[in-house]
Amino acid sequence: MKLFVGLGNPGDKYSGNRHNIGFMAVETIARAHGFSPWRKKFNALMCEGSINGERVTLLKPETFMNDSGRAIGEAMRFLKIESANVVVFHDELDLLPGKLKVKAGGGNAGHNGLRSISAHIGNDYPRVRIGIGHPGSKDAVVHYVLNDFAKSERQWVSDMLSAIADAAGFLAKGDEARFLTEVARKTQHAGEADGGETDAPEKPQRAGKPPSAPAKPAKSGHPAGERANKRQSALADNLKKWLSARKSGE
Repeated sequence: MKLFVGLGNPGDKYSGNRHNIGFMAVETIARAHGFSPWRKKFNALMCEGSINGERVTLLKPETFMNDSGRAIGEAMRFLKIESANVVVFHDELDLLPGKLKVKAGGGNAGHNGLRSISAHIGNDYPRVRIGIGHPGSKDAVVHYVLNDFAKSERQWVSDMLSAIADAAGFLAKGDEARFLTEVARKTQHAGEADGGETDAPEKPQRAGKPPSAPAKPAKSGHPAGERANKRQSALADNLKKWLSARKSGE
């Protein structure tokens, strides 16, 4: 049996926060695989089910992030599960938004939820680190993680959570490498579908009228952002050519 734990803070006030993406992950898994209804136990909400023949218990601690380890410790002792079979889903500031990594043990990088878990069950449990990016300043971190995802982020969040749920069977079997591969494949395909070549054809320019000035290039590592930069660069080149031709005519 595996114990999948999502980290977050309880209550509607926090439900859409970046800090709650761990909760979102296990909730998506529960819906995708038809788990039992959530019920209160171990100072948490829990539900049960199976994924590809593997028994899995899902847990959302209701002790708030800083005391997450207490609920997990109670559940582990009752279910007689070793820490190696506890998988924790959490937000990761040190990864770019939409990036995913899995690791066992290691430091907690200042994450209070992980610190609490390590204090209660030791440090050798696997973690699914879901990148949310960094606000750029240490002073801005609390405000950043305790605020909802921006509207522009919601598509990659939805794609990531769906991919995690679809690939969760590999994680339940302990095949972390295959889990990561499948999530990467599914999110890449989702990105291609969302950012496909759907540009409208350019309208011909009327004589004597310059092309529109290029907008400021989007600063993004996403394929859609790269395509936008290329389009804007091409427009800038057209503007230069038009100005050069006009000077020559004069």
